[in-house]
Amino acid sequence: MSRRLYYLPLAGCLAAGITISLNAASNAQQNSQGSFPDTQKHWAQPFINALAQRNILQGYPDGTFRPTRPVERDEFAAIIREAFNQNRERQISSGSAYRDVPSGYWASLAIEEAYEMGFMNGYPDKTFRPRQSVTRAEVLTSLARNLELSQRVPSTATTAQQAQNAKAPAQQASAQQTPRQQTRRPIVLPFAALTLMQPLMSAAKTATPPAKAATPPAQPAQSQTVASANSTSVPASQTLNSYYDDADQIPQFARDAIASVTRAGIVVNHPQQRLLNPNQPATRGDMAAFIHQALVNNGQVPPLNSEVAASRYIVGREPNRSTP
Repeated sequence: MSRRLYYLPLAGCLAAGITISLNAASNAQQNSQGSFPDTQKHWAQPFINALAQRNILQGYPDGTFRPTRPVERDEFAAIIREAFNQNRERQISSGSAYRDVPSGYWASLAIEEAYEMGFMNGYPDKTFRPRQSVTRAEVLTSLARNLELSQRVPSTATTAQQAQNAKAPAQQASAQQTPRQQTRRPIVLPFAALTLMQPLMSAAKTATPPAKAATPPAQPAQSQTVASANSTSVPASQTLNSYYDDADQIPQFARDAIASVTRAGIVVNHPQQRLLNPNQPATRGDMAAFIHQALVNNGQVPPLNSEVAASRYIVGREPNRSTP
């Protein structure tokens, strides 16, 4: 028996489009509130919520966040672009200057800005490898490379009042950055891409990532790689061995940088604080924790209250102290 074909009139198509748009808007509002159904019992929920409420991290059109999903290089560039507003150190014609970033690629602008701010580099073969997962060591090295990190900041707020007080510099910093943020060119996704299962900020990754390179992208000179938090007489090896049981697994290119971010309170390790797992892919939950702590260090967001369970995974967190 032949099937009958049903034709939807133009008005119906427009109505369907409105329904899709309304659903997307509803999910976007849900994401901005940090209420993701798949993070309710996830260890990184407080970090995720804090960044989602500031539109630094967003979820997928179905309302989920997928905190265990590995972050790939193009998505990392997009997150960097939303989280930080550093001065440009260098120039590139566009993200499509790399052989494997086609013109019009959804993350081309983010790749361009992440490179110009000094957070990311390409590979010697003139590729960027946008679909390649980033490791935890690579993420931490990137943050150490270009942020002015304080030597030691409180990793947690011991009282609600301290958390409230921390918001003042965050709001001031946000107000100072607003004019510059308004000049940013938006990342425009094609309509077809919006209908796929992609994050509202970054594309979903359905293809298998290419094989990971044996060596990381070319690193800048060591004097540029290590942030100000590393200006200490304590050798990097001593810091790493003091905090991590798997310090011997940290790649040589990342050792000084990870010592720097460790002293700055950026590193968050779950489930065991003393296991860095530097060569494992960074998940979206990991990324939220690292970015959150970097913003805490810069005074842009308040630290987690020490009573929040997730705070116990912050490496080197200071014990609770009563205010004088």
